[in-house]
Formats: sequence, structure tokens, C-alpha cells
Amino acid sequence: MKPIASEEIPRGAGWMYEVKYDGFRCLLEWSSDGVTLTSKNGKDLTGNFPEIVEYLDRVATSVPLPMKLDGELVVLNNQYQGNFPLLQKRGRMKNQTSIQQAANARPATFMAFDLLMENGKDYQGESFEVRKRRLKAVFSGFGERIRFVESFKNPDELQRIVFAHKGEGIIAKRMRNEYLPGKKHQDWFKIKNWRRVNGFLTFYDPKNDYFTVNIYEHDKIKEIGKCRHGLEKEAFAALKKMFTENGEKQANGYNLPPAICASIHTLDLYKGELREPEFARLMPELSPEECTMKQVKLDMAMLPELVELTNTAKVFWPDAELTKGDLLRYIREVSPFMLPFLRERALTLIRCPDGVEAEHFFQKHLPVYAPDFIDSLPDGEDELIICNTLEALVWFANHGTAEFHIPFQKAASELPCEIVFDLDPPSRDEFALAVQAANLIKPMLDDLELVSFIKTSGNKGLQIHIPIPEGSMTYEQTAIFTQAIAMTVEQAYPDRFTTERMKKKRNGRLYIDYVQHGKDKTIIAPYSPRMTKEGTVSTPLFWDEVTESLHPAAFTLKNAVERVAELGCPFLDYFAAGKEQRLEKVLELVGR
Repeated sequence: MKPIASEEIPRGAGWMYEVKYDGFRCLLEWSSDGVTLTSKNGKDLTGNFPEIVEYLDRVATSVPLPMKLDGELVVLNNQYQGNFPLLQKRGRMKNQTSIQQAANARPATFMAFDLLMENGKDYQGESFEVRKRRLKAVFSGFGERIRFVESFKNPDELQRIVFAHKGEGIIAKRMRNEYLPGKKHQDWFKIKNWRRVNGFLTFYDPKNDYFTVNIYEHDKIKEIGKCRHGLEKEAFAALKKMFTENGEKQANGYNLPPAICASIHTLDLYKGELREPEFARLMPELSPEECTMKQVKLDMAMLPELVELTNTAKVFWPDAELTKGDLLRYIREVSPFMLPFLRERALTLIRCPDGVEAEHFFQKHLPVYAPDFIDSLPDGEDELIICNTLEALVWFANHGTAEFHIPFQKAASELPCEIVFDLDPPSRDEFALAVQAANLIKPMLDDLELVSFIKTSGNKGLQIHIPIPEGSMTYEQTAIFTQAIAMTVEQAYPDRFTTERMKKKRNGRLYIDYVQHGKDKTIIAPYSPRMTKEGTVSTPLFWDEVTESLHPAAFTLKNAVERVAELGCPFLDYFAAGKEQRLEKVLELVGR
């Protein structure tokens, strides 16, 4: 069953709405004989996704087979966004060793959204509502390599979620429809979450009706794609006539100098080329000089319209040649991974309105001129800053916030929701001490059956985070625990590590800061930028990256987003791990 493209969302009590994932549409057939994955074009994908097969083989005894599911194969960047370039690369692989390596590095997930058969019973004649209810009953408890796609009743709520996570779009489905293969129906509609960029047209190819879309990059013309769909017949005919009557005739078509601008819908800009471009409209009021790569990248970020952007060209990190626009684009792109650590916490911001080398100041209370869409919490006569939404995060960045610091508890709680060790070497030159300390602490945490996460501070050290269930420990208990771990490391290697707070007494040793973990004290948030000359970022790491080759300035605003897209977010399961964290041994250690 194929969704029909639509610009409008069908509304009413008879509709449900789902995330449209950017992946391979796929039928999953599952029986006692094994699993088969088939693309919508009939291609057998089974061999390219061994992690799906292995997982389903492990859980087969708990599922009523044979079963047939409709869904989307995706490599998830976050809960609502798929990484299509990585998936496409996997789909083209032939070598089984390479396939297995890719599966280990970025495993795929089957997002199940429809049930066609269960226990041998054909469900295609049942309504979507019935199929969906039964699918949820079977798969809502799963979650490793196969996930149930939830339905929403409110399309506006889902659109806000998809926009915030830069997902592909939404699907509207009629609740009472049967499963009808093809497009001979009026029951499924897809509404894309288009990115919108501007470019100028220079070439028309009459053989295929494509127009070449260009922008300026460093004052040179750069092609970013070809486009033919999207315009109404009259506009398309007028555009074609303009090229054929006024353009320079060449071997393959007609060429015009930069003059005609257009607004283009697209899903992505991958390796400098627009993905699935379509005309939104022609833009006679726009000049080609306004169509630049910097502006395209800013537009591709999909910054919320609720925030009026200002001075995007202002230089914020002079040495790194990073502007306020670069900061805004970074904050927007990383927001799905950063925002979960800011929500419901009272923030301390460091604002640098004129860049990191100019005057800066700390801010704990919401300014009186802040817009109504930013949340806050009363604090005497002032309001604590609570950043719960994308719009709020971008507003703070637009007002020059370079660093976001978070407490260890939520604003409405007196108890910590995480434990953190701050490993602070004397300087970047001694960063190897932080690596050594982290690799000493990690096995101690493993022995206590604690799931731990690690990130760079973004400056010169490392920070180990341990999520814990809310209300499970007091700050008094966590203090006993952190002190015990810190002093154990210090006693084992007193020439390298210390718990001495006075800098002048540390004598070149790394400071294991366990005292910083306390009520209302703060730590730099995951993915927050830092006021360093390189524009570094406090970057979540995988534990196997914590080696001698690690460098504290390796991750910046220029590469941190690309890193997440390529490797995934090391903190993606942070909050799930916190809910399931086993604290029995820790509580015994601190005397409950």
C-alpha cells in the first residue's frame, strides 16, 4: 500500500497520523523457517541487514508465527529521524564482512507500522485501526532491532515533533481502511517536512525538462542539483520559454547567466547536492547574489520561524572563523540530542553577545524581555531559566549564549537524577591523565553493575556521567559514593591524581572533582559549545574512543553534527539506562 503525496493534511476523527521515516520501505515475512526482508521494488534485502535477522531469531519463540509486517528499514539518528545516506550505503554493499562491520557500527531498525499476517491469519481485510491495535499488542514490548510505530490523533502535535527532530514527514492514515496494494485508494497520504532553499537557474535541458540549480560559494558558481517538478503548468511553460528564447543554445540545451531565482523544496543537502528537489515557486524579487552556500546551510537547518534571527554574520569565534549563524545552525542540528539534557532543569548560561573574545556574563534568571514561549520557574522575585523547546534553545543562541550549564537534578526536585565525575587535568598538555583516570574508574563502575557514559568537557578534561532513577539516591549518598571512588584512584596513583581542591597544591596532578557533584551546582551540558578559541563542544564519546589518541580539541562546532550523523549519539540510550540502572551494590556501599 503506497501513500499519496499531499501538501495538505487530511483532518477529522477518522484519521490517525504517523512519522514518515527516511529509509527503505520493506515487507518483513517471518516464519519458523526464518526471516525475509523485501523492498517495495521486490529486492531481497535480507543479506544486507543481518542484525535484524539475528534479533528476530532470538525472539521468535515469543511471537505468533507466521507473520508478515509492513514497515521501514532505517538507521536511526534519533527517535524520529533516519539516516538515509548510511542506509543507502549499506543497501549497496556486497561483501559480507563489510556488511557485518556496518551492522555492528550503526545497526538498522525495522520500524513496524502495519500488520498483514499474524499466526497465519490474513489481516489485510481488517481496518487499519484493528491492524494497528493488534500490532501494538504484539510488538510494543520490543525495542532493540524492531520497533512499533506509534500513531497520533493530533497531526499538529506530530508535525511539531517531526520538525523539531528534522524527520522526513508524516503519514495520514484513514482508521477504517483495508490494506489495498498500490495507490488505488484515498486512505494514506504523505506530507513531507520539506527544507526550503533558494538558488538561481542557469541551464535548461529540453530532453528531460530539468533546470540546473546553482548557488554562489566563495564568489564561484556551484551546482547543487537539477529540478523539474513542482511548478504549475503555466509557470513551467513561461520558464521554459524564457530559456529557449533568450538562452544561449548549446549542445545539450540552453544556458542563461545568473538572473532567474527559485525557491526549492528538498529533503537534504548531501555531499553538496540537493535530495529530491522540487520547485516551491519562482522568486523574481530575489537576486542571485543572495543565493549563497552559507544561506543554503542556514536554511537547511530549518530554524524555527518563531525566533527572529539577528546578525548571523557576526563573528563569534575569530580563530575558528565561526559566526553567530554557524552557532545557530549547530544548535539547531544538535538540538534533538542536546535538548533532553536541558529539559526541566534550571540552566546557567554564559552569554557572549559580541563573541567569545569580548565581554561575557553568567545568567541564571530569565531576562524580562524573554518571549512567552520560554518556560521558567519562580525563584524569589526572579524566574529560573527552563529550556524545554527547540524555540527556546534557538532564542538563547540568537541572544549570544555560548555555553549551557545544567544542575544534576530537575528543577522541581531536591534529589539528583545523575552522578558525575569531573576529571580535570592541569592543562590540555596533560589530557592523557584524564584518559588514564577514566579508564581506571570505568572498571570500578562496571564491577558495581553501573552503566556509565563519558564525554569531553569541551575544554581540557573528561566527565563521566551515571544516570540514576529519579528519587533513588540523595546528594548525601552520592557524595559518599563519589568520594570513595575518587579517593580509591588517588590512593592507587598519588603521583598522578588528587582530590585536593587548592590548585597550588595539586603539583601537576589531575584533579578528580567529586565535590562539584552537589545540589544546584552545575556541569557543562552534553553538546554545549565552549568559549575556546577552536569552538570546541562538550562531546559524548563511546568508551572505546577513550584512548591515548583522543585529543580534547578534536570536536568542534564544525564537525560535531557530522560525527553524530556518522557514528550515532553515544548518549542516545542515556535516559533509558537511568531508569533501569541497578543500584543495589552502590546502596550497599553507601550504607543505604
